[in-house]
Amino acid sequence: MAEEKQEPAPAAAPAAPGPQRRAQKRKRRKALSIVALVVALGAIAYTAHYFLISARYESTDNAYVQGNVIQITPQVSGTVLAINAEDTDFVKAGQTLVKLDPADAHIALEQAEAQLAQTVREVRTLYANNSTLEAQVALREADVARAKSDVQRAEDDIARRRPLLATGAVGKEEFNHSQSQLAVAKSVLAAAQSAVVAAREQLASNQVMTSGVSVDRHPAVQRAAARVREAYLALQRVELPAPVDGTIARRSVQLGQRVQAGAPLMSLVPLKQVWVDANFKEPQLRRLRIDQPVTLVADLYGSDVEFHGRVAGLSAGTGSAFSLLPAQNATGNWIKVVQRVPVRIELDPKELAAHPLRVGLSMIATVDVRDQTGKSVADLPRTIPASHTSVFTNLDADGAADAAVERIIAAQLGTAKASPDVKAKAARKPAAPVAKSVAAASGAAQADTKAH
Repeated sequence: MAEEKQEPAPAAAPAAPGPQRRAQKRKRRKALSIVALVVALGAIAYTAHYFLISARYESTDNAYVQGNVIQITPQVSGTVLAINAEDTDFVKAGQTLVKLDPADAHIALEQAEAQLAQTVREVRTLYANNSTLEAQVALREADVARAKSDVQRAEDDIARRRPLLATGAVGKEEFNHSQSQLAVAKSVLAAAQSAVVAAREQLASNQVMTSGVSVDRHPAVQRAAARVREAYLALQRVELPAPVDGTIARRSVQLGQRVQAGAPLMSLVPLKQVWVDANFKEPQLRRLRIDQPVTLVADLYGSDVEFHGRVAGLSAGTGSAFSLLPAQNATGNWIKVVQRVPVRIELDPKELAAHPLRVGLSMIATVDVRDQTGKSVADLPRTIPASHTSVFTNLDADGAADAAVERIIAAQLGTAKASPDVKAKAARKPAAPVAKSVAAASGAAQADTKAH
């Protein structure tokens, strides 16, 4: 049998390329459409964000709470006897924070009062000397008159003896004695006249010290009285009051410590008067204006609590310009760094009272810059004090120092009655133990004066 030849199977026909390519193109086109849609949405979102947020607001997280840190410093030297406030304590204005030993101040006050009493007596002596010096002038004038009479008598004796000298009725020796007596009389007259001039000059000098003013208004008495008031104030200042309401921080004073005037003892921070310093970049400043509204968020409370305030002012320079070591940009190696300018933001007092802040806390500040009618630089001076206290102006509100001065003067003048003003001031009840000590010291000085 003849072998049958096997013929190879016919190859499969290739698939048509058209449908596959069309599918790939559709996938590619769909992916590009998605990318284009994402880009378009991103552009729309960016545009919307710019016109709705970026163009309307300037924001920074480089913002921190600032406040007045008041240093409590003594006005007189002394040893610390009591400390009435600790760190984190809240104190009211006028509350005593530190008390110093008043012994030195008491002694200084007693010395000043004794000096005032002595000065009054010395000034009274000046006034009394006027009468004495007037009597001296009258006495010297009488001496001049007597000396003139002696000169006239000596001249008459010589006139009578001169004709008799030629006849021998009067001897030469007797005539010479008469001439000597005339010379002595003239010398006595010249001395008496000089004494009159000296007495008158001394009287005039004493009258210059006393004329036109009473004893209690004499400059020497007023100077001594001022020293009494100064010593009284020093006695009052042994107690250091709080100038404002606030919280104590950084107490460094210790019991028994000898402190000098002006040495910092502790700090007082009035947390109800804090503000925010927001450090904006240079490009952000072009749209910042005074009185623009600000929304702030504190890291302490989070985004649930918002603070509202306003732009109070922009600093006169960048932070680096006022740093301890300002940048020296005029060097060979220089890298440009975007500078920041502090912007002060005042907070709403009601919101601050509801959610207290501490100095140094971080804040996020967002300024609404749509209103461009404000000014970027303040050009009006402040009409009211930025801060003030009346604690240190009432140290002698009851007039105890003036009453003590007038009592001492009245006692040294020996007046039977004090003036109504003196009685009224003396009748006032001292408001502080220090005022009582002043009255006691004044009484002691008067008793000592009467004893002497």
